[in-house]
Amino acid sequence: MALQVIGTGLSLLRYRRDLRPRAVASSSETSTTTREEDKVKLGGSDVKVSKLGIGAWSWGDTTYWNDFQWDDRKLKAAKGAFDTSLDLGLNFIDTAEVYGAGITGAINSETLLGRFIKERQQEKGSCEVSIATKFAALPWRFGRGSVLSALKSSLSRLGLSSVDLYQLHWPGIWGNEGYIDGLGDAVEQGLVKAVGVSNYSEKRLRDAYTQLKKRGIPLASNQVNYSLVYRNPEKNGVKAACDELGITLIAYSPIAQGALTGKYTPENPPTGPRGRVYTPELLTKMQPLLNRIKEIGQNYDKTNTQVVLNWLICQGNVIPIPGAKNAEQASEFAGSLGWSLTDTEIEELRSLASEIGPIIGFPVERL
Repeated sequence: MALQVIGTGLSLLRYRRDLRPRAVASSSETSTTTREEDKVKLGGSDVKVSKLGIGAWSWGDTTYWNDFQWDDRKLKAAKGAFDTSLDLGLNFIDTAEVYGAGITGAINSETLLGRFIKERQQEKGSCEVSIATKFAALPWRFGRGSVLSALKSSLSRLGLSSVDLYQLHWPGIWGNEGYIDGLGDAVEQGLVKAVGVSNYSEKRLRDAYTQLKKRGIPLASNQVNYSLVYRNPEKNGVKAACDELGITLIAYSPIAQGALTGKYTPENPPTGPRGRVYTPELLTKMQPLLNRIKEIGQNYDKTNTQVVLNWLICQGNVIPIPGAKNAEQASEFAGSLGWSLTDTEIEELRSLASEIGPIIGFPVERL
C-alpha cells in the first residue's frame, strides 16, 4: 500500500485531466465464483470481498519494487498472480493511482489491472473481481471536485464504470474535509460502492466516520501498515477504533515486505529501499521469531507466510492484502485461509515479536 512520494508526482501530472470513464465491465461480474461463506463485508457497506486480498503496488512499479526495472517477464508474472488469485477465490485486488511510476519501461498499476480484467473476460467470458483503488492527496489538489476528477481518471485507466472501494491514500496537508465530501459525492453518483481511508490516525478516522455518517454513508475501511512485527494499529488506538465503529482494517505490508517469510537472513537481506529497514541487525533480532513461526507452520503443513497471514486474520476485523508478484505467491497466500492458529500460538508469536523492538514505518503514517 504505502508509497514513496518522490518520483511519483510527475507521473501523476499526466493523469490530472478529467477523463470520462469507459464502462468496459462492472467489477462484480461473475467468473470463478468466491463462495459467500468465504467473503466478509467491508465495514457497514454492502460490499462483500474475500477474507484475504491481493496488493498490486508492485505491478508496474520501478521506484520501490522490481529492482527498479519493469519488463515483459515481470508483466507476465503479474498477470499470473492476477489469474491465480481469482482462480483460488481471492477476488479483492487493491491498487492506487500512484502505483507504477512512469519511469523507463514502467506502467501504471491501474492500467495493468484494467488490462488483466479485460483479458480475463475475453478468455473466460466474465470476471468476478472487487477492485479497490485510492486517491492521492497531493498538495495541488483541493476540495471535493479533485476527488471526483481523480476517480474518473482511475476508472478510465481501469476500464470500469465503478469500483467497489475508493480510499483516500493518506491524509492531506490541508483540505481533508473536502476530500471526505468528495468520497460521499462519489457514492451518491454511483461511481463507487463503498469508501474508505488509508494511513488515518484514530482521531482522523473518527472525524471521517462522523462526517460521512451525517450523509448516511458508512466509512467502510482504514488501510494501514499492520503485521506481526509492526503492530502500531494496536498501540495507537486505530485497531480498537475500527472494531468499535465497525470499520474494516485492511492490512498492508502484512508479511513485513517479505521479512516474515523466512526468505531473508542477516547474510541475505532484501535489496533496494527495503534493505534500509530490514537490516542485517534487525533480521538477526527476528531469527527467534522466524524459527518459531517455521516450527508452528510445520505442525500445520504451512509456510511462514501462511502462518503470519493467518495470525493477522485471527485478530478479527482484518483483511490482509499481501502483494503478489507471481502465481506462486498468490497460491501460497490462499493457503493462509481455511484453518486457524490456536489462542496459545497467537499469543506466543505476539510475545516473541514484542522482543524485536521498534520497526520503521512509512512517512505517510505520520501525517
